[in-house]
Amino acid sequence: NSLEEAIKTSGLKDGMTISFHHHFRNGDKVLPMVLEKLAEMGFKNLRVASSSLTAAHVCLVDHIKNGVVNRVESSGLRGKLATEISNGILGDYPAVIRSHGGRARAIVSGDLEIDVAFLGVSSSDCMGNSNGVVGKSVCGSLGYAKVDAAYAKNVIVITDTLVDDPNHPISIPQTDVDFVVVVDEVGDSSGIMSGATRFTSNPKELLMAKKVLSAMLASGLFVDGFSMQTGTGGASLAVTRFIKEELIKRNIRCSYALGGITNAFVELLEEGLVNKLFDTQSFDLGAANSVIKNERHEEVSADFYANPSNKSCATSKLDFVVLSALEVDKDFNVNVISGSDGVIREASGGHSDTAASAKVAIVVVPLVRGRMATLMDKVTTVVTPGSTVDVVVTDYGIAVNPLRKDLLERFKKANLELKTMEELREIAIFISGEPKEIEFTDKVVAVVEYRDGSIIDVVRQIK
Repeated sequence: NSLEEAIKTSGLKDGMTISFHHHFRNGDKVLPMVLEKLAEMGFKNLRVASSSLTAAHVCLVDHIKNGVVNRVESSGLRGKLATEISNGILGDYPAVIRSHGGRARAIVSGDLEIDVAFLGVSSSDCMGNSNGVVGKSVCGSLGYAKVDAAYAKNVIVITDTLVDDPNHPISIPQTDVDFVVVVDEVGDSSGIMSGATRFTSNPKELLMAKKVLSAMLASGLFVDGFSMQTGTGGASLAVTRFIKEELIKRNIRCSYALGGITNAFVELLEEGLVNKLFDTQSFDLGAANSVIKNERHEEVSADFYANPSNKSCATSKLDFVVLSALEVDKDFNVNVISGSDGVIREASGGHSDTAASAKVAIVVVPLVRGRMATLMDKVTTVVTPGSTVDVVVTDYGIAVNPLRKDLLERFKKANLELKTMEELREIAIFISGEPKEIEFTDKVVAVVEYRDGSIIDVVRQIK
């Protein structure tokens, strides 16, 4: 009958772990609603383990200060919450950053045990059969929520649209659900598209996108039946547009596209240029509506997507992945978490998962962003190790990892604009100057887990 009744019946106690998903992104209203109720009920020292955290979750700052929450684990941290965590608000408990595949691995293996999962869905029936594609607050795929639903000890589904039993389609089955709660509003559908998934008209980003395409064409893998994923960011998303032109021109098809899906990929599906979409997260309403409309647009869990410890995850057959970055260093290590000021601001996402698995992992990044060089001697925080990055595409040229001699030879034959990382670094310094080194204290404010659960780096508090 109420969220409070479901919480009481679930057996939640102080110090336990609760989880959320971020499919509503900046439009999410479930996490703030739940934490407000938990504070009202007097809960303390809870661990929040969300698939990611966005600007919609700034309320966490107040709930950390009032003692309701004392630990945070997530793929991403943004806005004021990220700044406060960077400044040490969590005290003795550093935030834990995991990739999407790493989080799925941790949940499935039992490294991350969830006591109660609070899962916002756009519709549910009275038995708990739920989805994100029917109702007034559509968010599309529930790929991250699927893992929580399957492995959490208690699952509370929260919806603003209760439908007749049985609901269709079923993203989360009734067999995984303990309680269904109906509320006024779970999310704002317009919030699922954010600045991270914008389509660009920036000439520099379009130039880089064309360079990415030229690298893909020269790799020898751009043939009928190849698979791909493009990350967020203007240039990497623009690549999808240019790929469409090449598919038509060469009369070939992509076997599947993977990951966070945009309407650009839906258009490829509907025009017969890609055979299948594996969707862990719908990045716009075009993609969200396609999940229910197109039978070849399949919603998949984060476990299916990128768990490195299961029998076979979808990233393991990727030919290409195109990824963005905040910083890259001369050893090809990539930072997608902390800015040049050392403050946490973004998300690990599936970055390290796809880079490790794809046959060709391409990172696209401008040499200078604002007035700051993005190519460093050493990145502020290592999220994706350089050994898994094959190509770095910048507006001033393309660098190939020396480990990939095969790609280097192919790119030379194709007369691509090649540079070494050292040459690109020199150009970046010439344009922007040598950045002042950030000073940190010894206090660790966040731990970055690699996808296999090992610690790849830590974030320290700024001095």
